[in-house]
Amino acid sequence: MRRLRNAKIVATVGPASSDPAMLARLFRAGADVFRLNFSHGTHDDHRARLDAIRALEREVGRPIGVLMDLQGPKLRVGRFASGPVMLHPGQHFRLDLDAATPGDDNRAPLPHPEIFAAIGPGTDLLLDDGRIRLRVVESGPDYAHTEVIEGGPLSDRKGVNVPGVVLPLSAMTEKDRVDLEFGLSLGVDWIALSFVQRAEDIREIKQLVDGRAGVMAKLEKPAAIAELESILAESDAVMVARGDLGVEMPAEQVPAIQKRIVRACRRIGKPVVVATQMLESMVNAPVPTRAEASDVATAVYDGADAVMLSAESASGKYPVEAVRMMNDIIAQTEADPHYREVMEASQTPPAPDIANAIGRAMRGVAGLLHVATTVAYTSSGYSAMRMSRERPEAPIIGMTPNLATARRMALVWGVHAVVIHEVDSVGEMTAYACETALSEGFAKVGQTIVISAGMPFGSSGTTNLLRIATVEAPEA
Repeated sequence: MRRLRNAKIVATVGPASSDPAMLARLFRAGADVFRLNFSHGTHDDHRARLDAIRALEREVGRPIGVLMDLQGPKLRVGRFASGPVMLHPGQHFRLDLDAATPGDDNRAPLPHPEIFAAIGPGTDLLLDDGRIRLRVVESGPDYAHTEVIEGGPLSDRKGVNVPGVVLPLSAMTEKDRVDLEFGLSLGVDWIALSFVQRAEDIREIKQLVDGRAGVMAKLEKPAAIAELESILAESDAVMVARGDLGVEMPAEQVPAIQKRIVRACRRIGKPVVVATQMLESMVNAPVPTRAEASDVATAVYDGADAVMLSAESASGKYPVEAVRMMNDIIAQTEADPHYREVMEASQTPPAPDIANAIGRAMRGVAGLLHVATTVAYTSSGYSAMRMSRERPEAPIIGMTPNLATARRMALVWGVHAVVIHEVDSVGEMTAYACETALSEGFAKVGQTIVISAGMPFGSSGTTNLLRIATVEAPEA
């Protein structure tokens, strides 16, 4: 089953999409990677969903990626004695660590000492997804006196954001650590880490993952944007998590930040996912707004590796229609002649190393010879990602002996992953590349393909070989 597009689709699994029949419909509609959101559901729920995805994978004969999304630390106010309270601009309001005493019109419990350790006079606190803004007037290790800048109703357990402040807490809670080990035991392919603030957060989780999955940094904090380059250097992939990013930063800044992140990821050749509210109206409607369709198309024009559906596929009324619509928008955008012009214009010089030199040479050869397809023989996926970085016009086949690598490549722009057995020689690899291009429908007899690989075979990150071959008829 070949996708006739390059950008990939990540679909979140939830109550509306958990049964095997629905998962199959979502895959056939265009989902390449399924996201398991560990902010919701039990371990038994997630195990059943992953088992169904793996059964579907065997049925369709195509590698399917699974992304587990860790909840991360959730900062929330406590409970109120008599239901919601109304905060008014100019009013003084106290926050403190006294979780045992319910809140009222004048105070609320905030059981997070790390917040009080980081804030000071002038710090803004955003409550309830930014609907309420408080400004700190005075604070200590266990309290803050604030002034209400933007008011509104405040009820139990509403979220708290502290923009512009690096909080002294790990991106991983104890729940996340338990969930992580569970997800790795199931064999998930990607781990998305929430609340990333610094590169150390990625190094911490990578020690725990120990190469068993790719690690994706969710960029949703201004502090992470300030540390973008160092975070990218440590991450295997990135998600532009526009929800919290739009809460903590002015909405008008988010589009430029999205483009900056996508450009930075494309420059170094690491997968980037654009997420949150892409087709939000399709939670309740069978078609998106024109603005939403344009939003998805913009991410595709920018060269994002994947676009993601959240509530649209997890809990919405039209999960299949949402995936199909996203598939159609991507296909239509990539069919636009202007799309290739944008890809060419936005291409940046690669890093001066052998693997990137092979990727750049592949792109040149593919364009000059108008090859039918490019093939990356890869153990780790590195060769395929070097090809993908170049955004070639010819399709990319990621040929690998490792099923885990094939599943991980389901997220990567333009890569059609195929699992084959280990090869021992360049001749055998070339023969398999030609056979695969022919059998998967990417090339016809007599057409030219270009192949990249790393020598010696089986060594990760050693892309150093470029080979041009002509597809021959299979022997009788």
